[in-house]
Amino acid sequence: MLFVDPRKLRMPSPDEALPGRSRPMPVPDAHFVNRAPLRPPYPDGSETATFALGCFWGAERLFWQAPGVLVTAVGYAGGSTPNPTYEEVCTGLTGHAEVVRVVFDPRVVSYGDLLRLFWENHDPTQGNRQGNDVGTQYRSAIFTHSEAQGREAEASRDAFARELRGSGYGQVTTEIRQAPEFYFAEEYHQQYLAKNPDGYCGLQGTGVACPVGLFARDASD
Repeated sequence: MLFVDPRKLRMPSPDEALPGRSRPMPVPDAHFVNRAPLRPPYPDGSETATFALGCFWGAERLFWQAPGVLVTAVGYAGGSTPNPTYEEVCTGLTGHAEVVRVVFDPRVVSYGDLLRLFWENHDPTQGNRQGNDVGTQYRSAIFTHSEAQGREAEASRDAFARELRGSGYGQVTTEIRQAPEFYFAEEYHQQYLAKNPDGYCGLQGTGVACPVGLFARDASD
Protein backbone atom coordinates (compact mmCIF):
# COMPACT_ATOMS: atom_id res chain seq x y z
CA MET A 1 0.00 0.00 0.00
CA LEU A 2 1.30 3.46 -0.95
CA PHE A 3 2.26 5.55 2.09
CA VAL A 4 1.33 9.21 1.87
CA ASP A 5 2.67 11.78 4.30
CA PRO A 6 -0.48 13.06 6.05
CA ARG A 7 0.83 16.62 5.80
CA LYS A 8 0.23 16.42 2.05
CA LEU A 9 -3.49 15.83 2.55
CA ARG A 10 -4.21 18.78 4.84
CA MET A 11 -4.11 22.46 3.96
CA PRO A 12 -1.63 24.23 6.23
CA SER A 13 -2.68 27.41 7.99
CA PRO A 14 -0.73 30.57 7.10
CA ASP A 15 1.20 30.17 10.35
CA GLU A 16 2.14 26.59 9.46
CA ALA A 17 3.13 27.33 5.86
CA LEU A 18 6.75 27.53 4.76
CA PRO A 19 8.10 31.09 4.66
CA GLY A 20 9.10 31.14 0.99
CA ARG A 21 11.06 34.10 -0.36
CA SER A 22 10.63 37.58 -1.75
CA ARG A 23 12.41 36.98 -5.05
CA PRO A 24 10.27 35.60 -7.92
CA MET A 25 11.29 32.46 -9.75
CA PRO A 26 13.39 33.16 -12.87
CA VAL A 27 11.52 31.99 -15.98
CA PRO A 28 12.19 32.16 -19.73
CA ASP A 29 11.13 35.20 -21.69
CA ALA A 30 9.29 33.14 -24.31
CA HIS A 31 7.03 30.10 -24.49
CA PHE A 32 9.03 27.08 -25.65
CA VAL A 33 6.38 26.03 -28.20
CA ASN A 34 5.06 29.22 -29.78
CA ARG A 35 7.66 31.79 -28.63
CA ALA A 36 4.99 34.12 -27.20
CA PRO A 37 6.04 36.19 -24.16
CA LEU A 38 5.58 34.10 -21.03
CA ARG A 39 5.04 37.07 -18.74
CA PRO A 40 2.56 39.93 -19.00
CA PRO A 41 1.63 42.28 -20.50
CA TYR A 42 -0.35 40.01 -22.81
CA PRO A 43 -2.02 41.02 -26.10
CA ASP A 44 -4.85 43.55 -26.05
CA GLY A 45 -8.23 41.85 -25.96
CA SER A 46 -6.89 38.63 -24.46
CA GLU A 47 -8.26 37.10 -21.26
CA THR A 48 -6.68 34.90 -18.60
CA ALA A 49 -7.93 31.69 -17.00
CA THR A 50 -6.31 29.64 -14.25
CA PHE A 51 -6.95 25.93 -13.70
CA ALA A 52 -5.68 23.17 -11.41
CA LEU A 53 -6.36 19.60 -12.53
CA GLY A 54 -3.51 17.48 -11.21
CA CYS A 55 0.06 17.39 -12.46
CA PHE A 56 0.61 20.59 -14.40
CA TRP A 57 2.80 19.05 -17.10
CA GLY A 58 -0.03 17.33 -18.95
CA ALA A 59 -2.53 20.01 -18.07
CA GLU A 60 -0.43 22.71 -19.71
CA ARG A 61 -0.06 20.74 -22.93
CA LEU A 62 -3.82 20.20 -23.05
CA PHE A 63 -4.40 23.94 -23.13
CA TRP A 64 -1.53 25.10 -25.33
CA GLN A 65 -2.83 22.76 -28.04
CA ALA A 66 -6.27 24.39 -28.02
CA PRO A 67 -7.01 26.84 -30.87
CA GLY A 68 -7.23 30.41 -29.62
CA VAL A 69 -4.86 29.92 -26.69
CA LEU A 70 -2.08 32.48 -26.98
CA VAL A 71 0.25 31.43 -24.19
CA THR A 72 0.35 29.06 -21.23
CA ALA A 73 2.52 28.87 -18.14
CA VAL A 74 2.66 26.58 -15.14
CA GLY A 75 2.91 27.74 -11.58
CA TYR A 76 1.63 27.56 -8.04
CA ALA A 77 -1.45 29.25 -6.54
CA GLY A 78 -3.98 28.96 -3.76
CA GLY A 79 -1.62 28.63 -0.82
CA SER A 80 0.30 30.87 1.57
CA THR A 81 4.00 30.53 0.70
CA PRO A 82 5.36 33.31 -1.53
CA ASN A 83 7.50 32.27 -4.51
CA PRO A 84 7.74 28.60 -3.53
CA THR A 85 10.00 26.01 -5.08
CA TYR A 86 8.64 22.76 -6.49
CA GLU A 87 10.30 20.85 -3.67
CA GLU A 88 8.51 23.03 -1.13
CA VAL A 89 5.15 22.55 -2.83
CA CYS A 90 5.67 18.79 -2.75
CA THR A 91 5.96 18.82 1.06
CA GLY A 92 2.33 19.91 1.36
CA LEU A 93 3.43 22.82 3.56
CA THR A 94 2.77 25.66 1.11
CA GLY A 95 -0.94 25.06 0.46
CA HIS A 96 -0.43 25.70 -3.24
CA ALA A 97 -1.95 23.74 -6.10
CA GLU A 98 -0.13 23.07 -9.35
CA VAL A 99 -1.89 25.37 -11.80
CA VAL A 100 -1.89 26.37 -15.45
CA ARG A 101 -2.25 29.98 -16.53
CA VAL A 102 -4.09 30.14 -19.87
CA VAL A 103 -4.09 33.37 -21.87
CA PHE A 104 -6.64 33.16 -24.67
CA ASP A 105 -8.34 35.12 -27.42
CA PRO A 106 -12.07 35.08 -26.59
CA ARG A 107 -12.89 35.79 -30.24
CA VAL A 108 -11.49 32.34 -31.10
CA VAL A 109 -12.06 30.20 -28.01
CA SER A 110 -14.59 30.92 -25.28
CA TYR A 111 -14.10 30.54 -21.56
CA GLY A 112 -16.82 27.88 -21.74
CA ASP A 113 -14.71 25.91 -24.23
CA LEU A 114 -11.80 25.99 -21.77
CA LEU A 115 -14.08 24.88 -18.94
CA ARG A 116 -15.15 21.90 -21.04
CA LEU A 117 -11.49 20.90 -21.51
CA PHE A 118 -10.96 21.30 -17.78
CA TRP A 119 -13.90 19.13 -16.70
CA GLU A 120 -13.43 16.38 -19.28
CA ASN A 121 -9.73 15.80 -18.69
CA HIS A 122 -9.57 14.99 -14.98
CA ASP A 123 -11.71 13.49 -12.24
CA PRO A 124 -13.04 16.35 -10.10
CA THR A 125 -14.46 13.97 -7.48
CA GLN A 126 -11.15 12.68 -6.09
CA GLY A 127 -10.39 15.43 -3.58
CA ASN A 128 -6.70 15.93 -2.93
CA ARG A 129 -5.47 13.63 -5.64
CA GLN A 130 -5.54 12.68 -9.30
CA GLY A 131 -4.90 8.98 -9.76
CA ASN A 132 -1.56 8.11 -8.20
CA ASP A 133 -0.69 11.79 -7.64
CA VAL A 134 -1.73 12.44 -4.05
CA GLY A 135 -1.71 15.66 -2.05
CA THR A 136 -3.29 19.10 -1.87
CA GLN A 137 -1.04 20.25 -4.71
CA TYR A 138 -3.05 17.98 -7.05
CA ARG A 139 -6.50 19.23 -6.04
CA SER A 140 -9.05 20.37 -8.59
CA ALA A 141 -9.58 24.13 -8.72
CA ILE A 142 -10.78 26.97 -10.93
CA PHE A 143 -9.37 30.36 -10.02
CA THR A 144 -11.52 33.00 -11.68
CA HIS A 145 -10.47 36.41 -13.02
CA SER A 146 -13.86 38.16 -13.22
CA GLU A 147 -17.38 37.92 -11.88
CA ALA A 148 -18.50 36.56 -15.25
CA GLN A 149 -15.92 33.78 -15.08
CA GLY A 150 -17.06 32.99 -11.55
CA ARG A 151 -20.69 32.64 -12.58
CA GLU A 152 -19.84 30.49 -15.58
CA ALA A 153 -17.44 28.29 -13.60
CA GLU A 154 -20.06 27.63 -10.92
CA ALA A 155 -22.76 26.92 -13.48
CA SER A 156 -20.44 24.54 -15.32
CA ARG A 157 -19.66 22.72 -12.07
CA ASP A 158 -23.35 22.26 -11.32
CA ALA A 159 -24.12 21.06 -14.85
CA PHE A 160 -21.20 18.62 -14.96
CA ALA A 161 -21.96 17.37 -11.44
CA ARG A 162 -25.40 16.29 -12.66
CA GLU A 163 -23.80 14.33 -15.50
CA LEU A 164 -21.30 12.72 -13.13
CA ARG A 165 -23.99 11.67 -10.66
CA GLY A 166 -25.88 10.07 -13.51
CA SER A 167 -22.78 8.03 -14.31
CA GLY A 168 -22.24 6.87 -10.73
CA TYR A 169 -19.58 9.35 -9.60
CA GLY A 170 -19.52 11.07 -6.24
CA GLN A 171 -19.51 14.71 -5.23
CA VAL A 172 -17.46 17.27 -7.14
CA THR A 173 -14.70 18.62 -4.90
CA THR A 174 -13.45 21.39 -7.22
CA GLU A 175 -12.53 24.63 -5.48
CA ILE A 176 -13.85 27.74 -7.25
CA ARG A 177 -12.75 31.18 -6.08
CA GLN A 178 -11.24 34.45 -7.19
CA ALA A 179 -7.75 34.02 -8.58
CA PRO A 180 -5.05 34.45 -5.92
CA GLU A 181 -1.49 35.43 -6.75
CA PHE A 182 0.14 33.24 -9.37
CA TYR A 183 3.76 32.19 -8.79
CA PHE A 184 5.65 30.92 -11.83
CA ALA A 185 7.13 27.44 -11.52
CA GLU A 186 10.77 26.78 -12.35
CA GLU A 187 12.02 27.02 -15.92
CA TYR A 188 12.30 23.25 -16.40
CA HIS A 189 8.58 22.83 -15.65
CA GLN A 190 7.48 25.32 -18.29
CA GLN A 191 6.15 23.46 -21.37
CA TYR A 192 7.73 20.33 -19.91
CA LEU A 193 6.13 17.85 -22.30
CA ALA A 194 7.33 19.79 -25.34
CA LYS A 195 10.87 19.51 -24.01
CA ASN A 196 10.34 15.90 -22.85
CA PRO A 197 7.83 14.30 -25.26
CA ASP A 198 7.97 10.95 -23.47
CA GLY A 199 7.58 12.52 -20.03
CA TYR A 200 4.92 11.72 -17.48
CA CYS A 201 1.36 12.90 -18.13
CA GLY A 202 -1.15 12.05 -15.43
CA LEU A 203 -4.26 13.42 -17.14
CA GLN A 204 -7.15 10.99 -17.06
CA GLY A 205 -10.76 12.01 -17.44
CA THR A 206 -13.91 10.23 -16.32
CA GLY A 207 -15.24 9.59 -19.82
CA VAL A 208 -18.28 11.72 -18.99
CA ALA A 209 -19.02 14.46 -21.51
CA CYS A 210 -19.47 18.02 -20.32
CA PRO A 211 -22.85 19.43 -21.48
CA VAL A 212 -21.51 22.15 -23.76
CA GLY A 213 -23.67 25.26 -23.81
CA LEU A 214 -25.95 24.19 -20.96
CA PHE A 215 -23.91 25.84 -18.23
CA ALA A 216 -23.51 29.01 -20.29
CA ARG A 217 -27.30 29.38 -20.28
CA ASP A 218 -27.43 28.56 -16.55
CA ALA A 219 -24.86 31.27 -15.82
CA SER A 220 -26.97 33.93 -17.55
CA ASP A 221 -30.14 33.18 -15.56
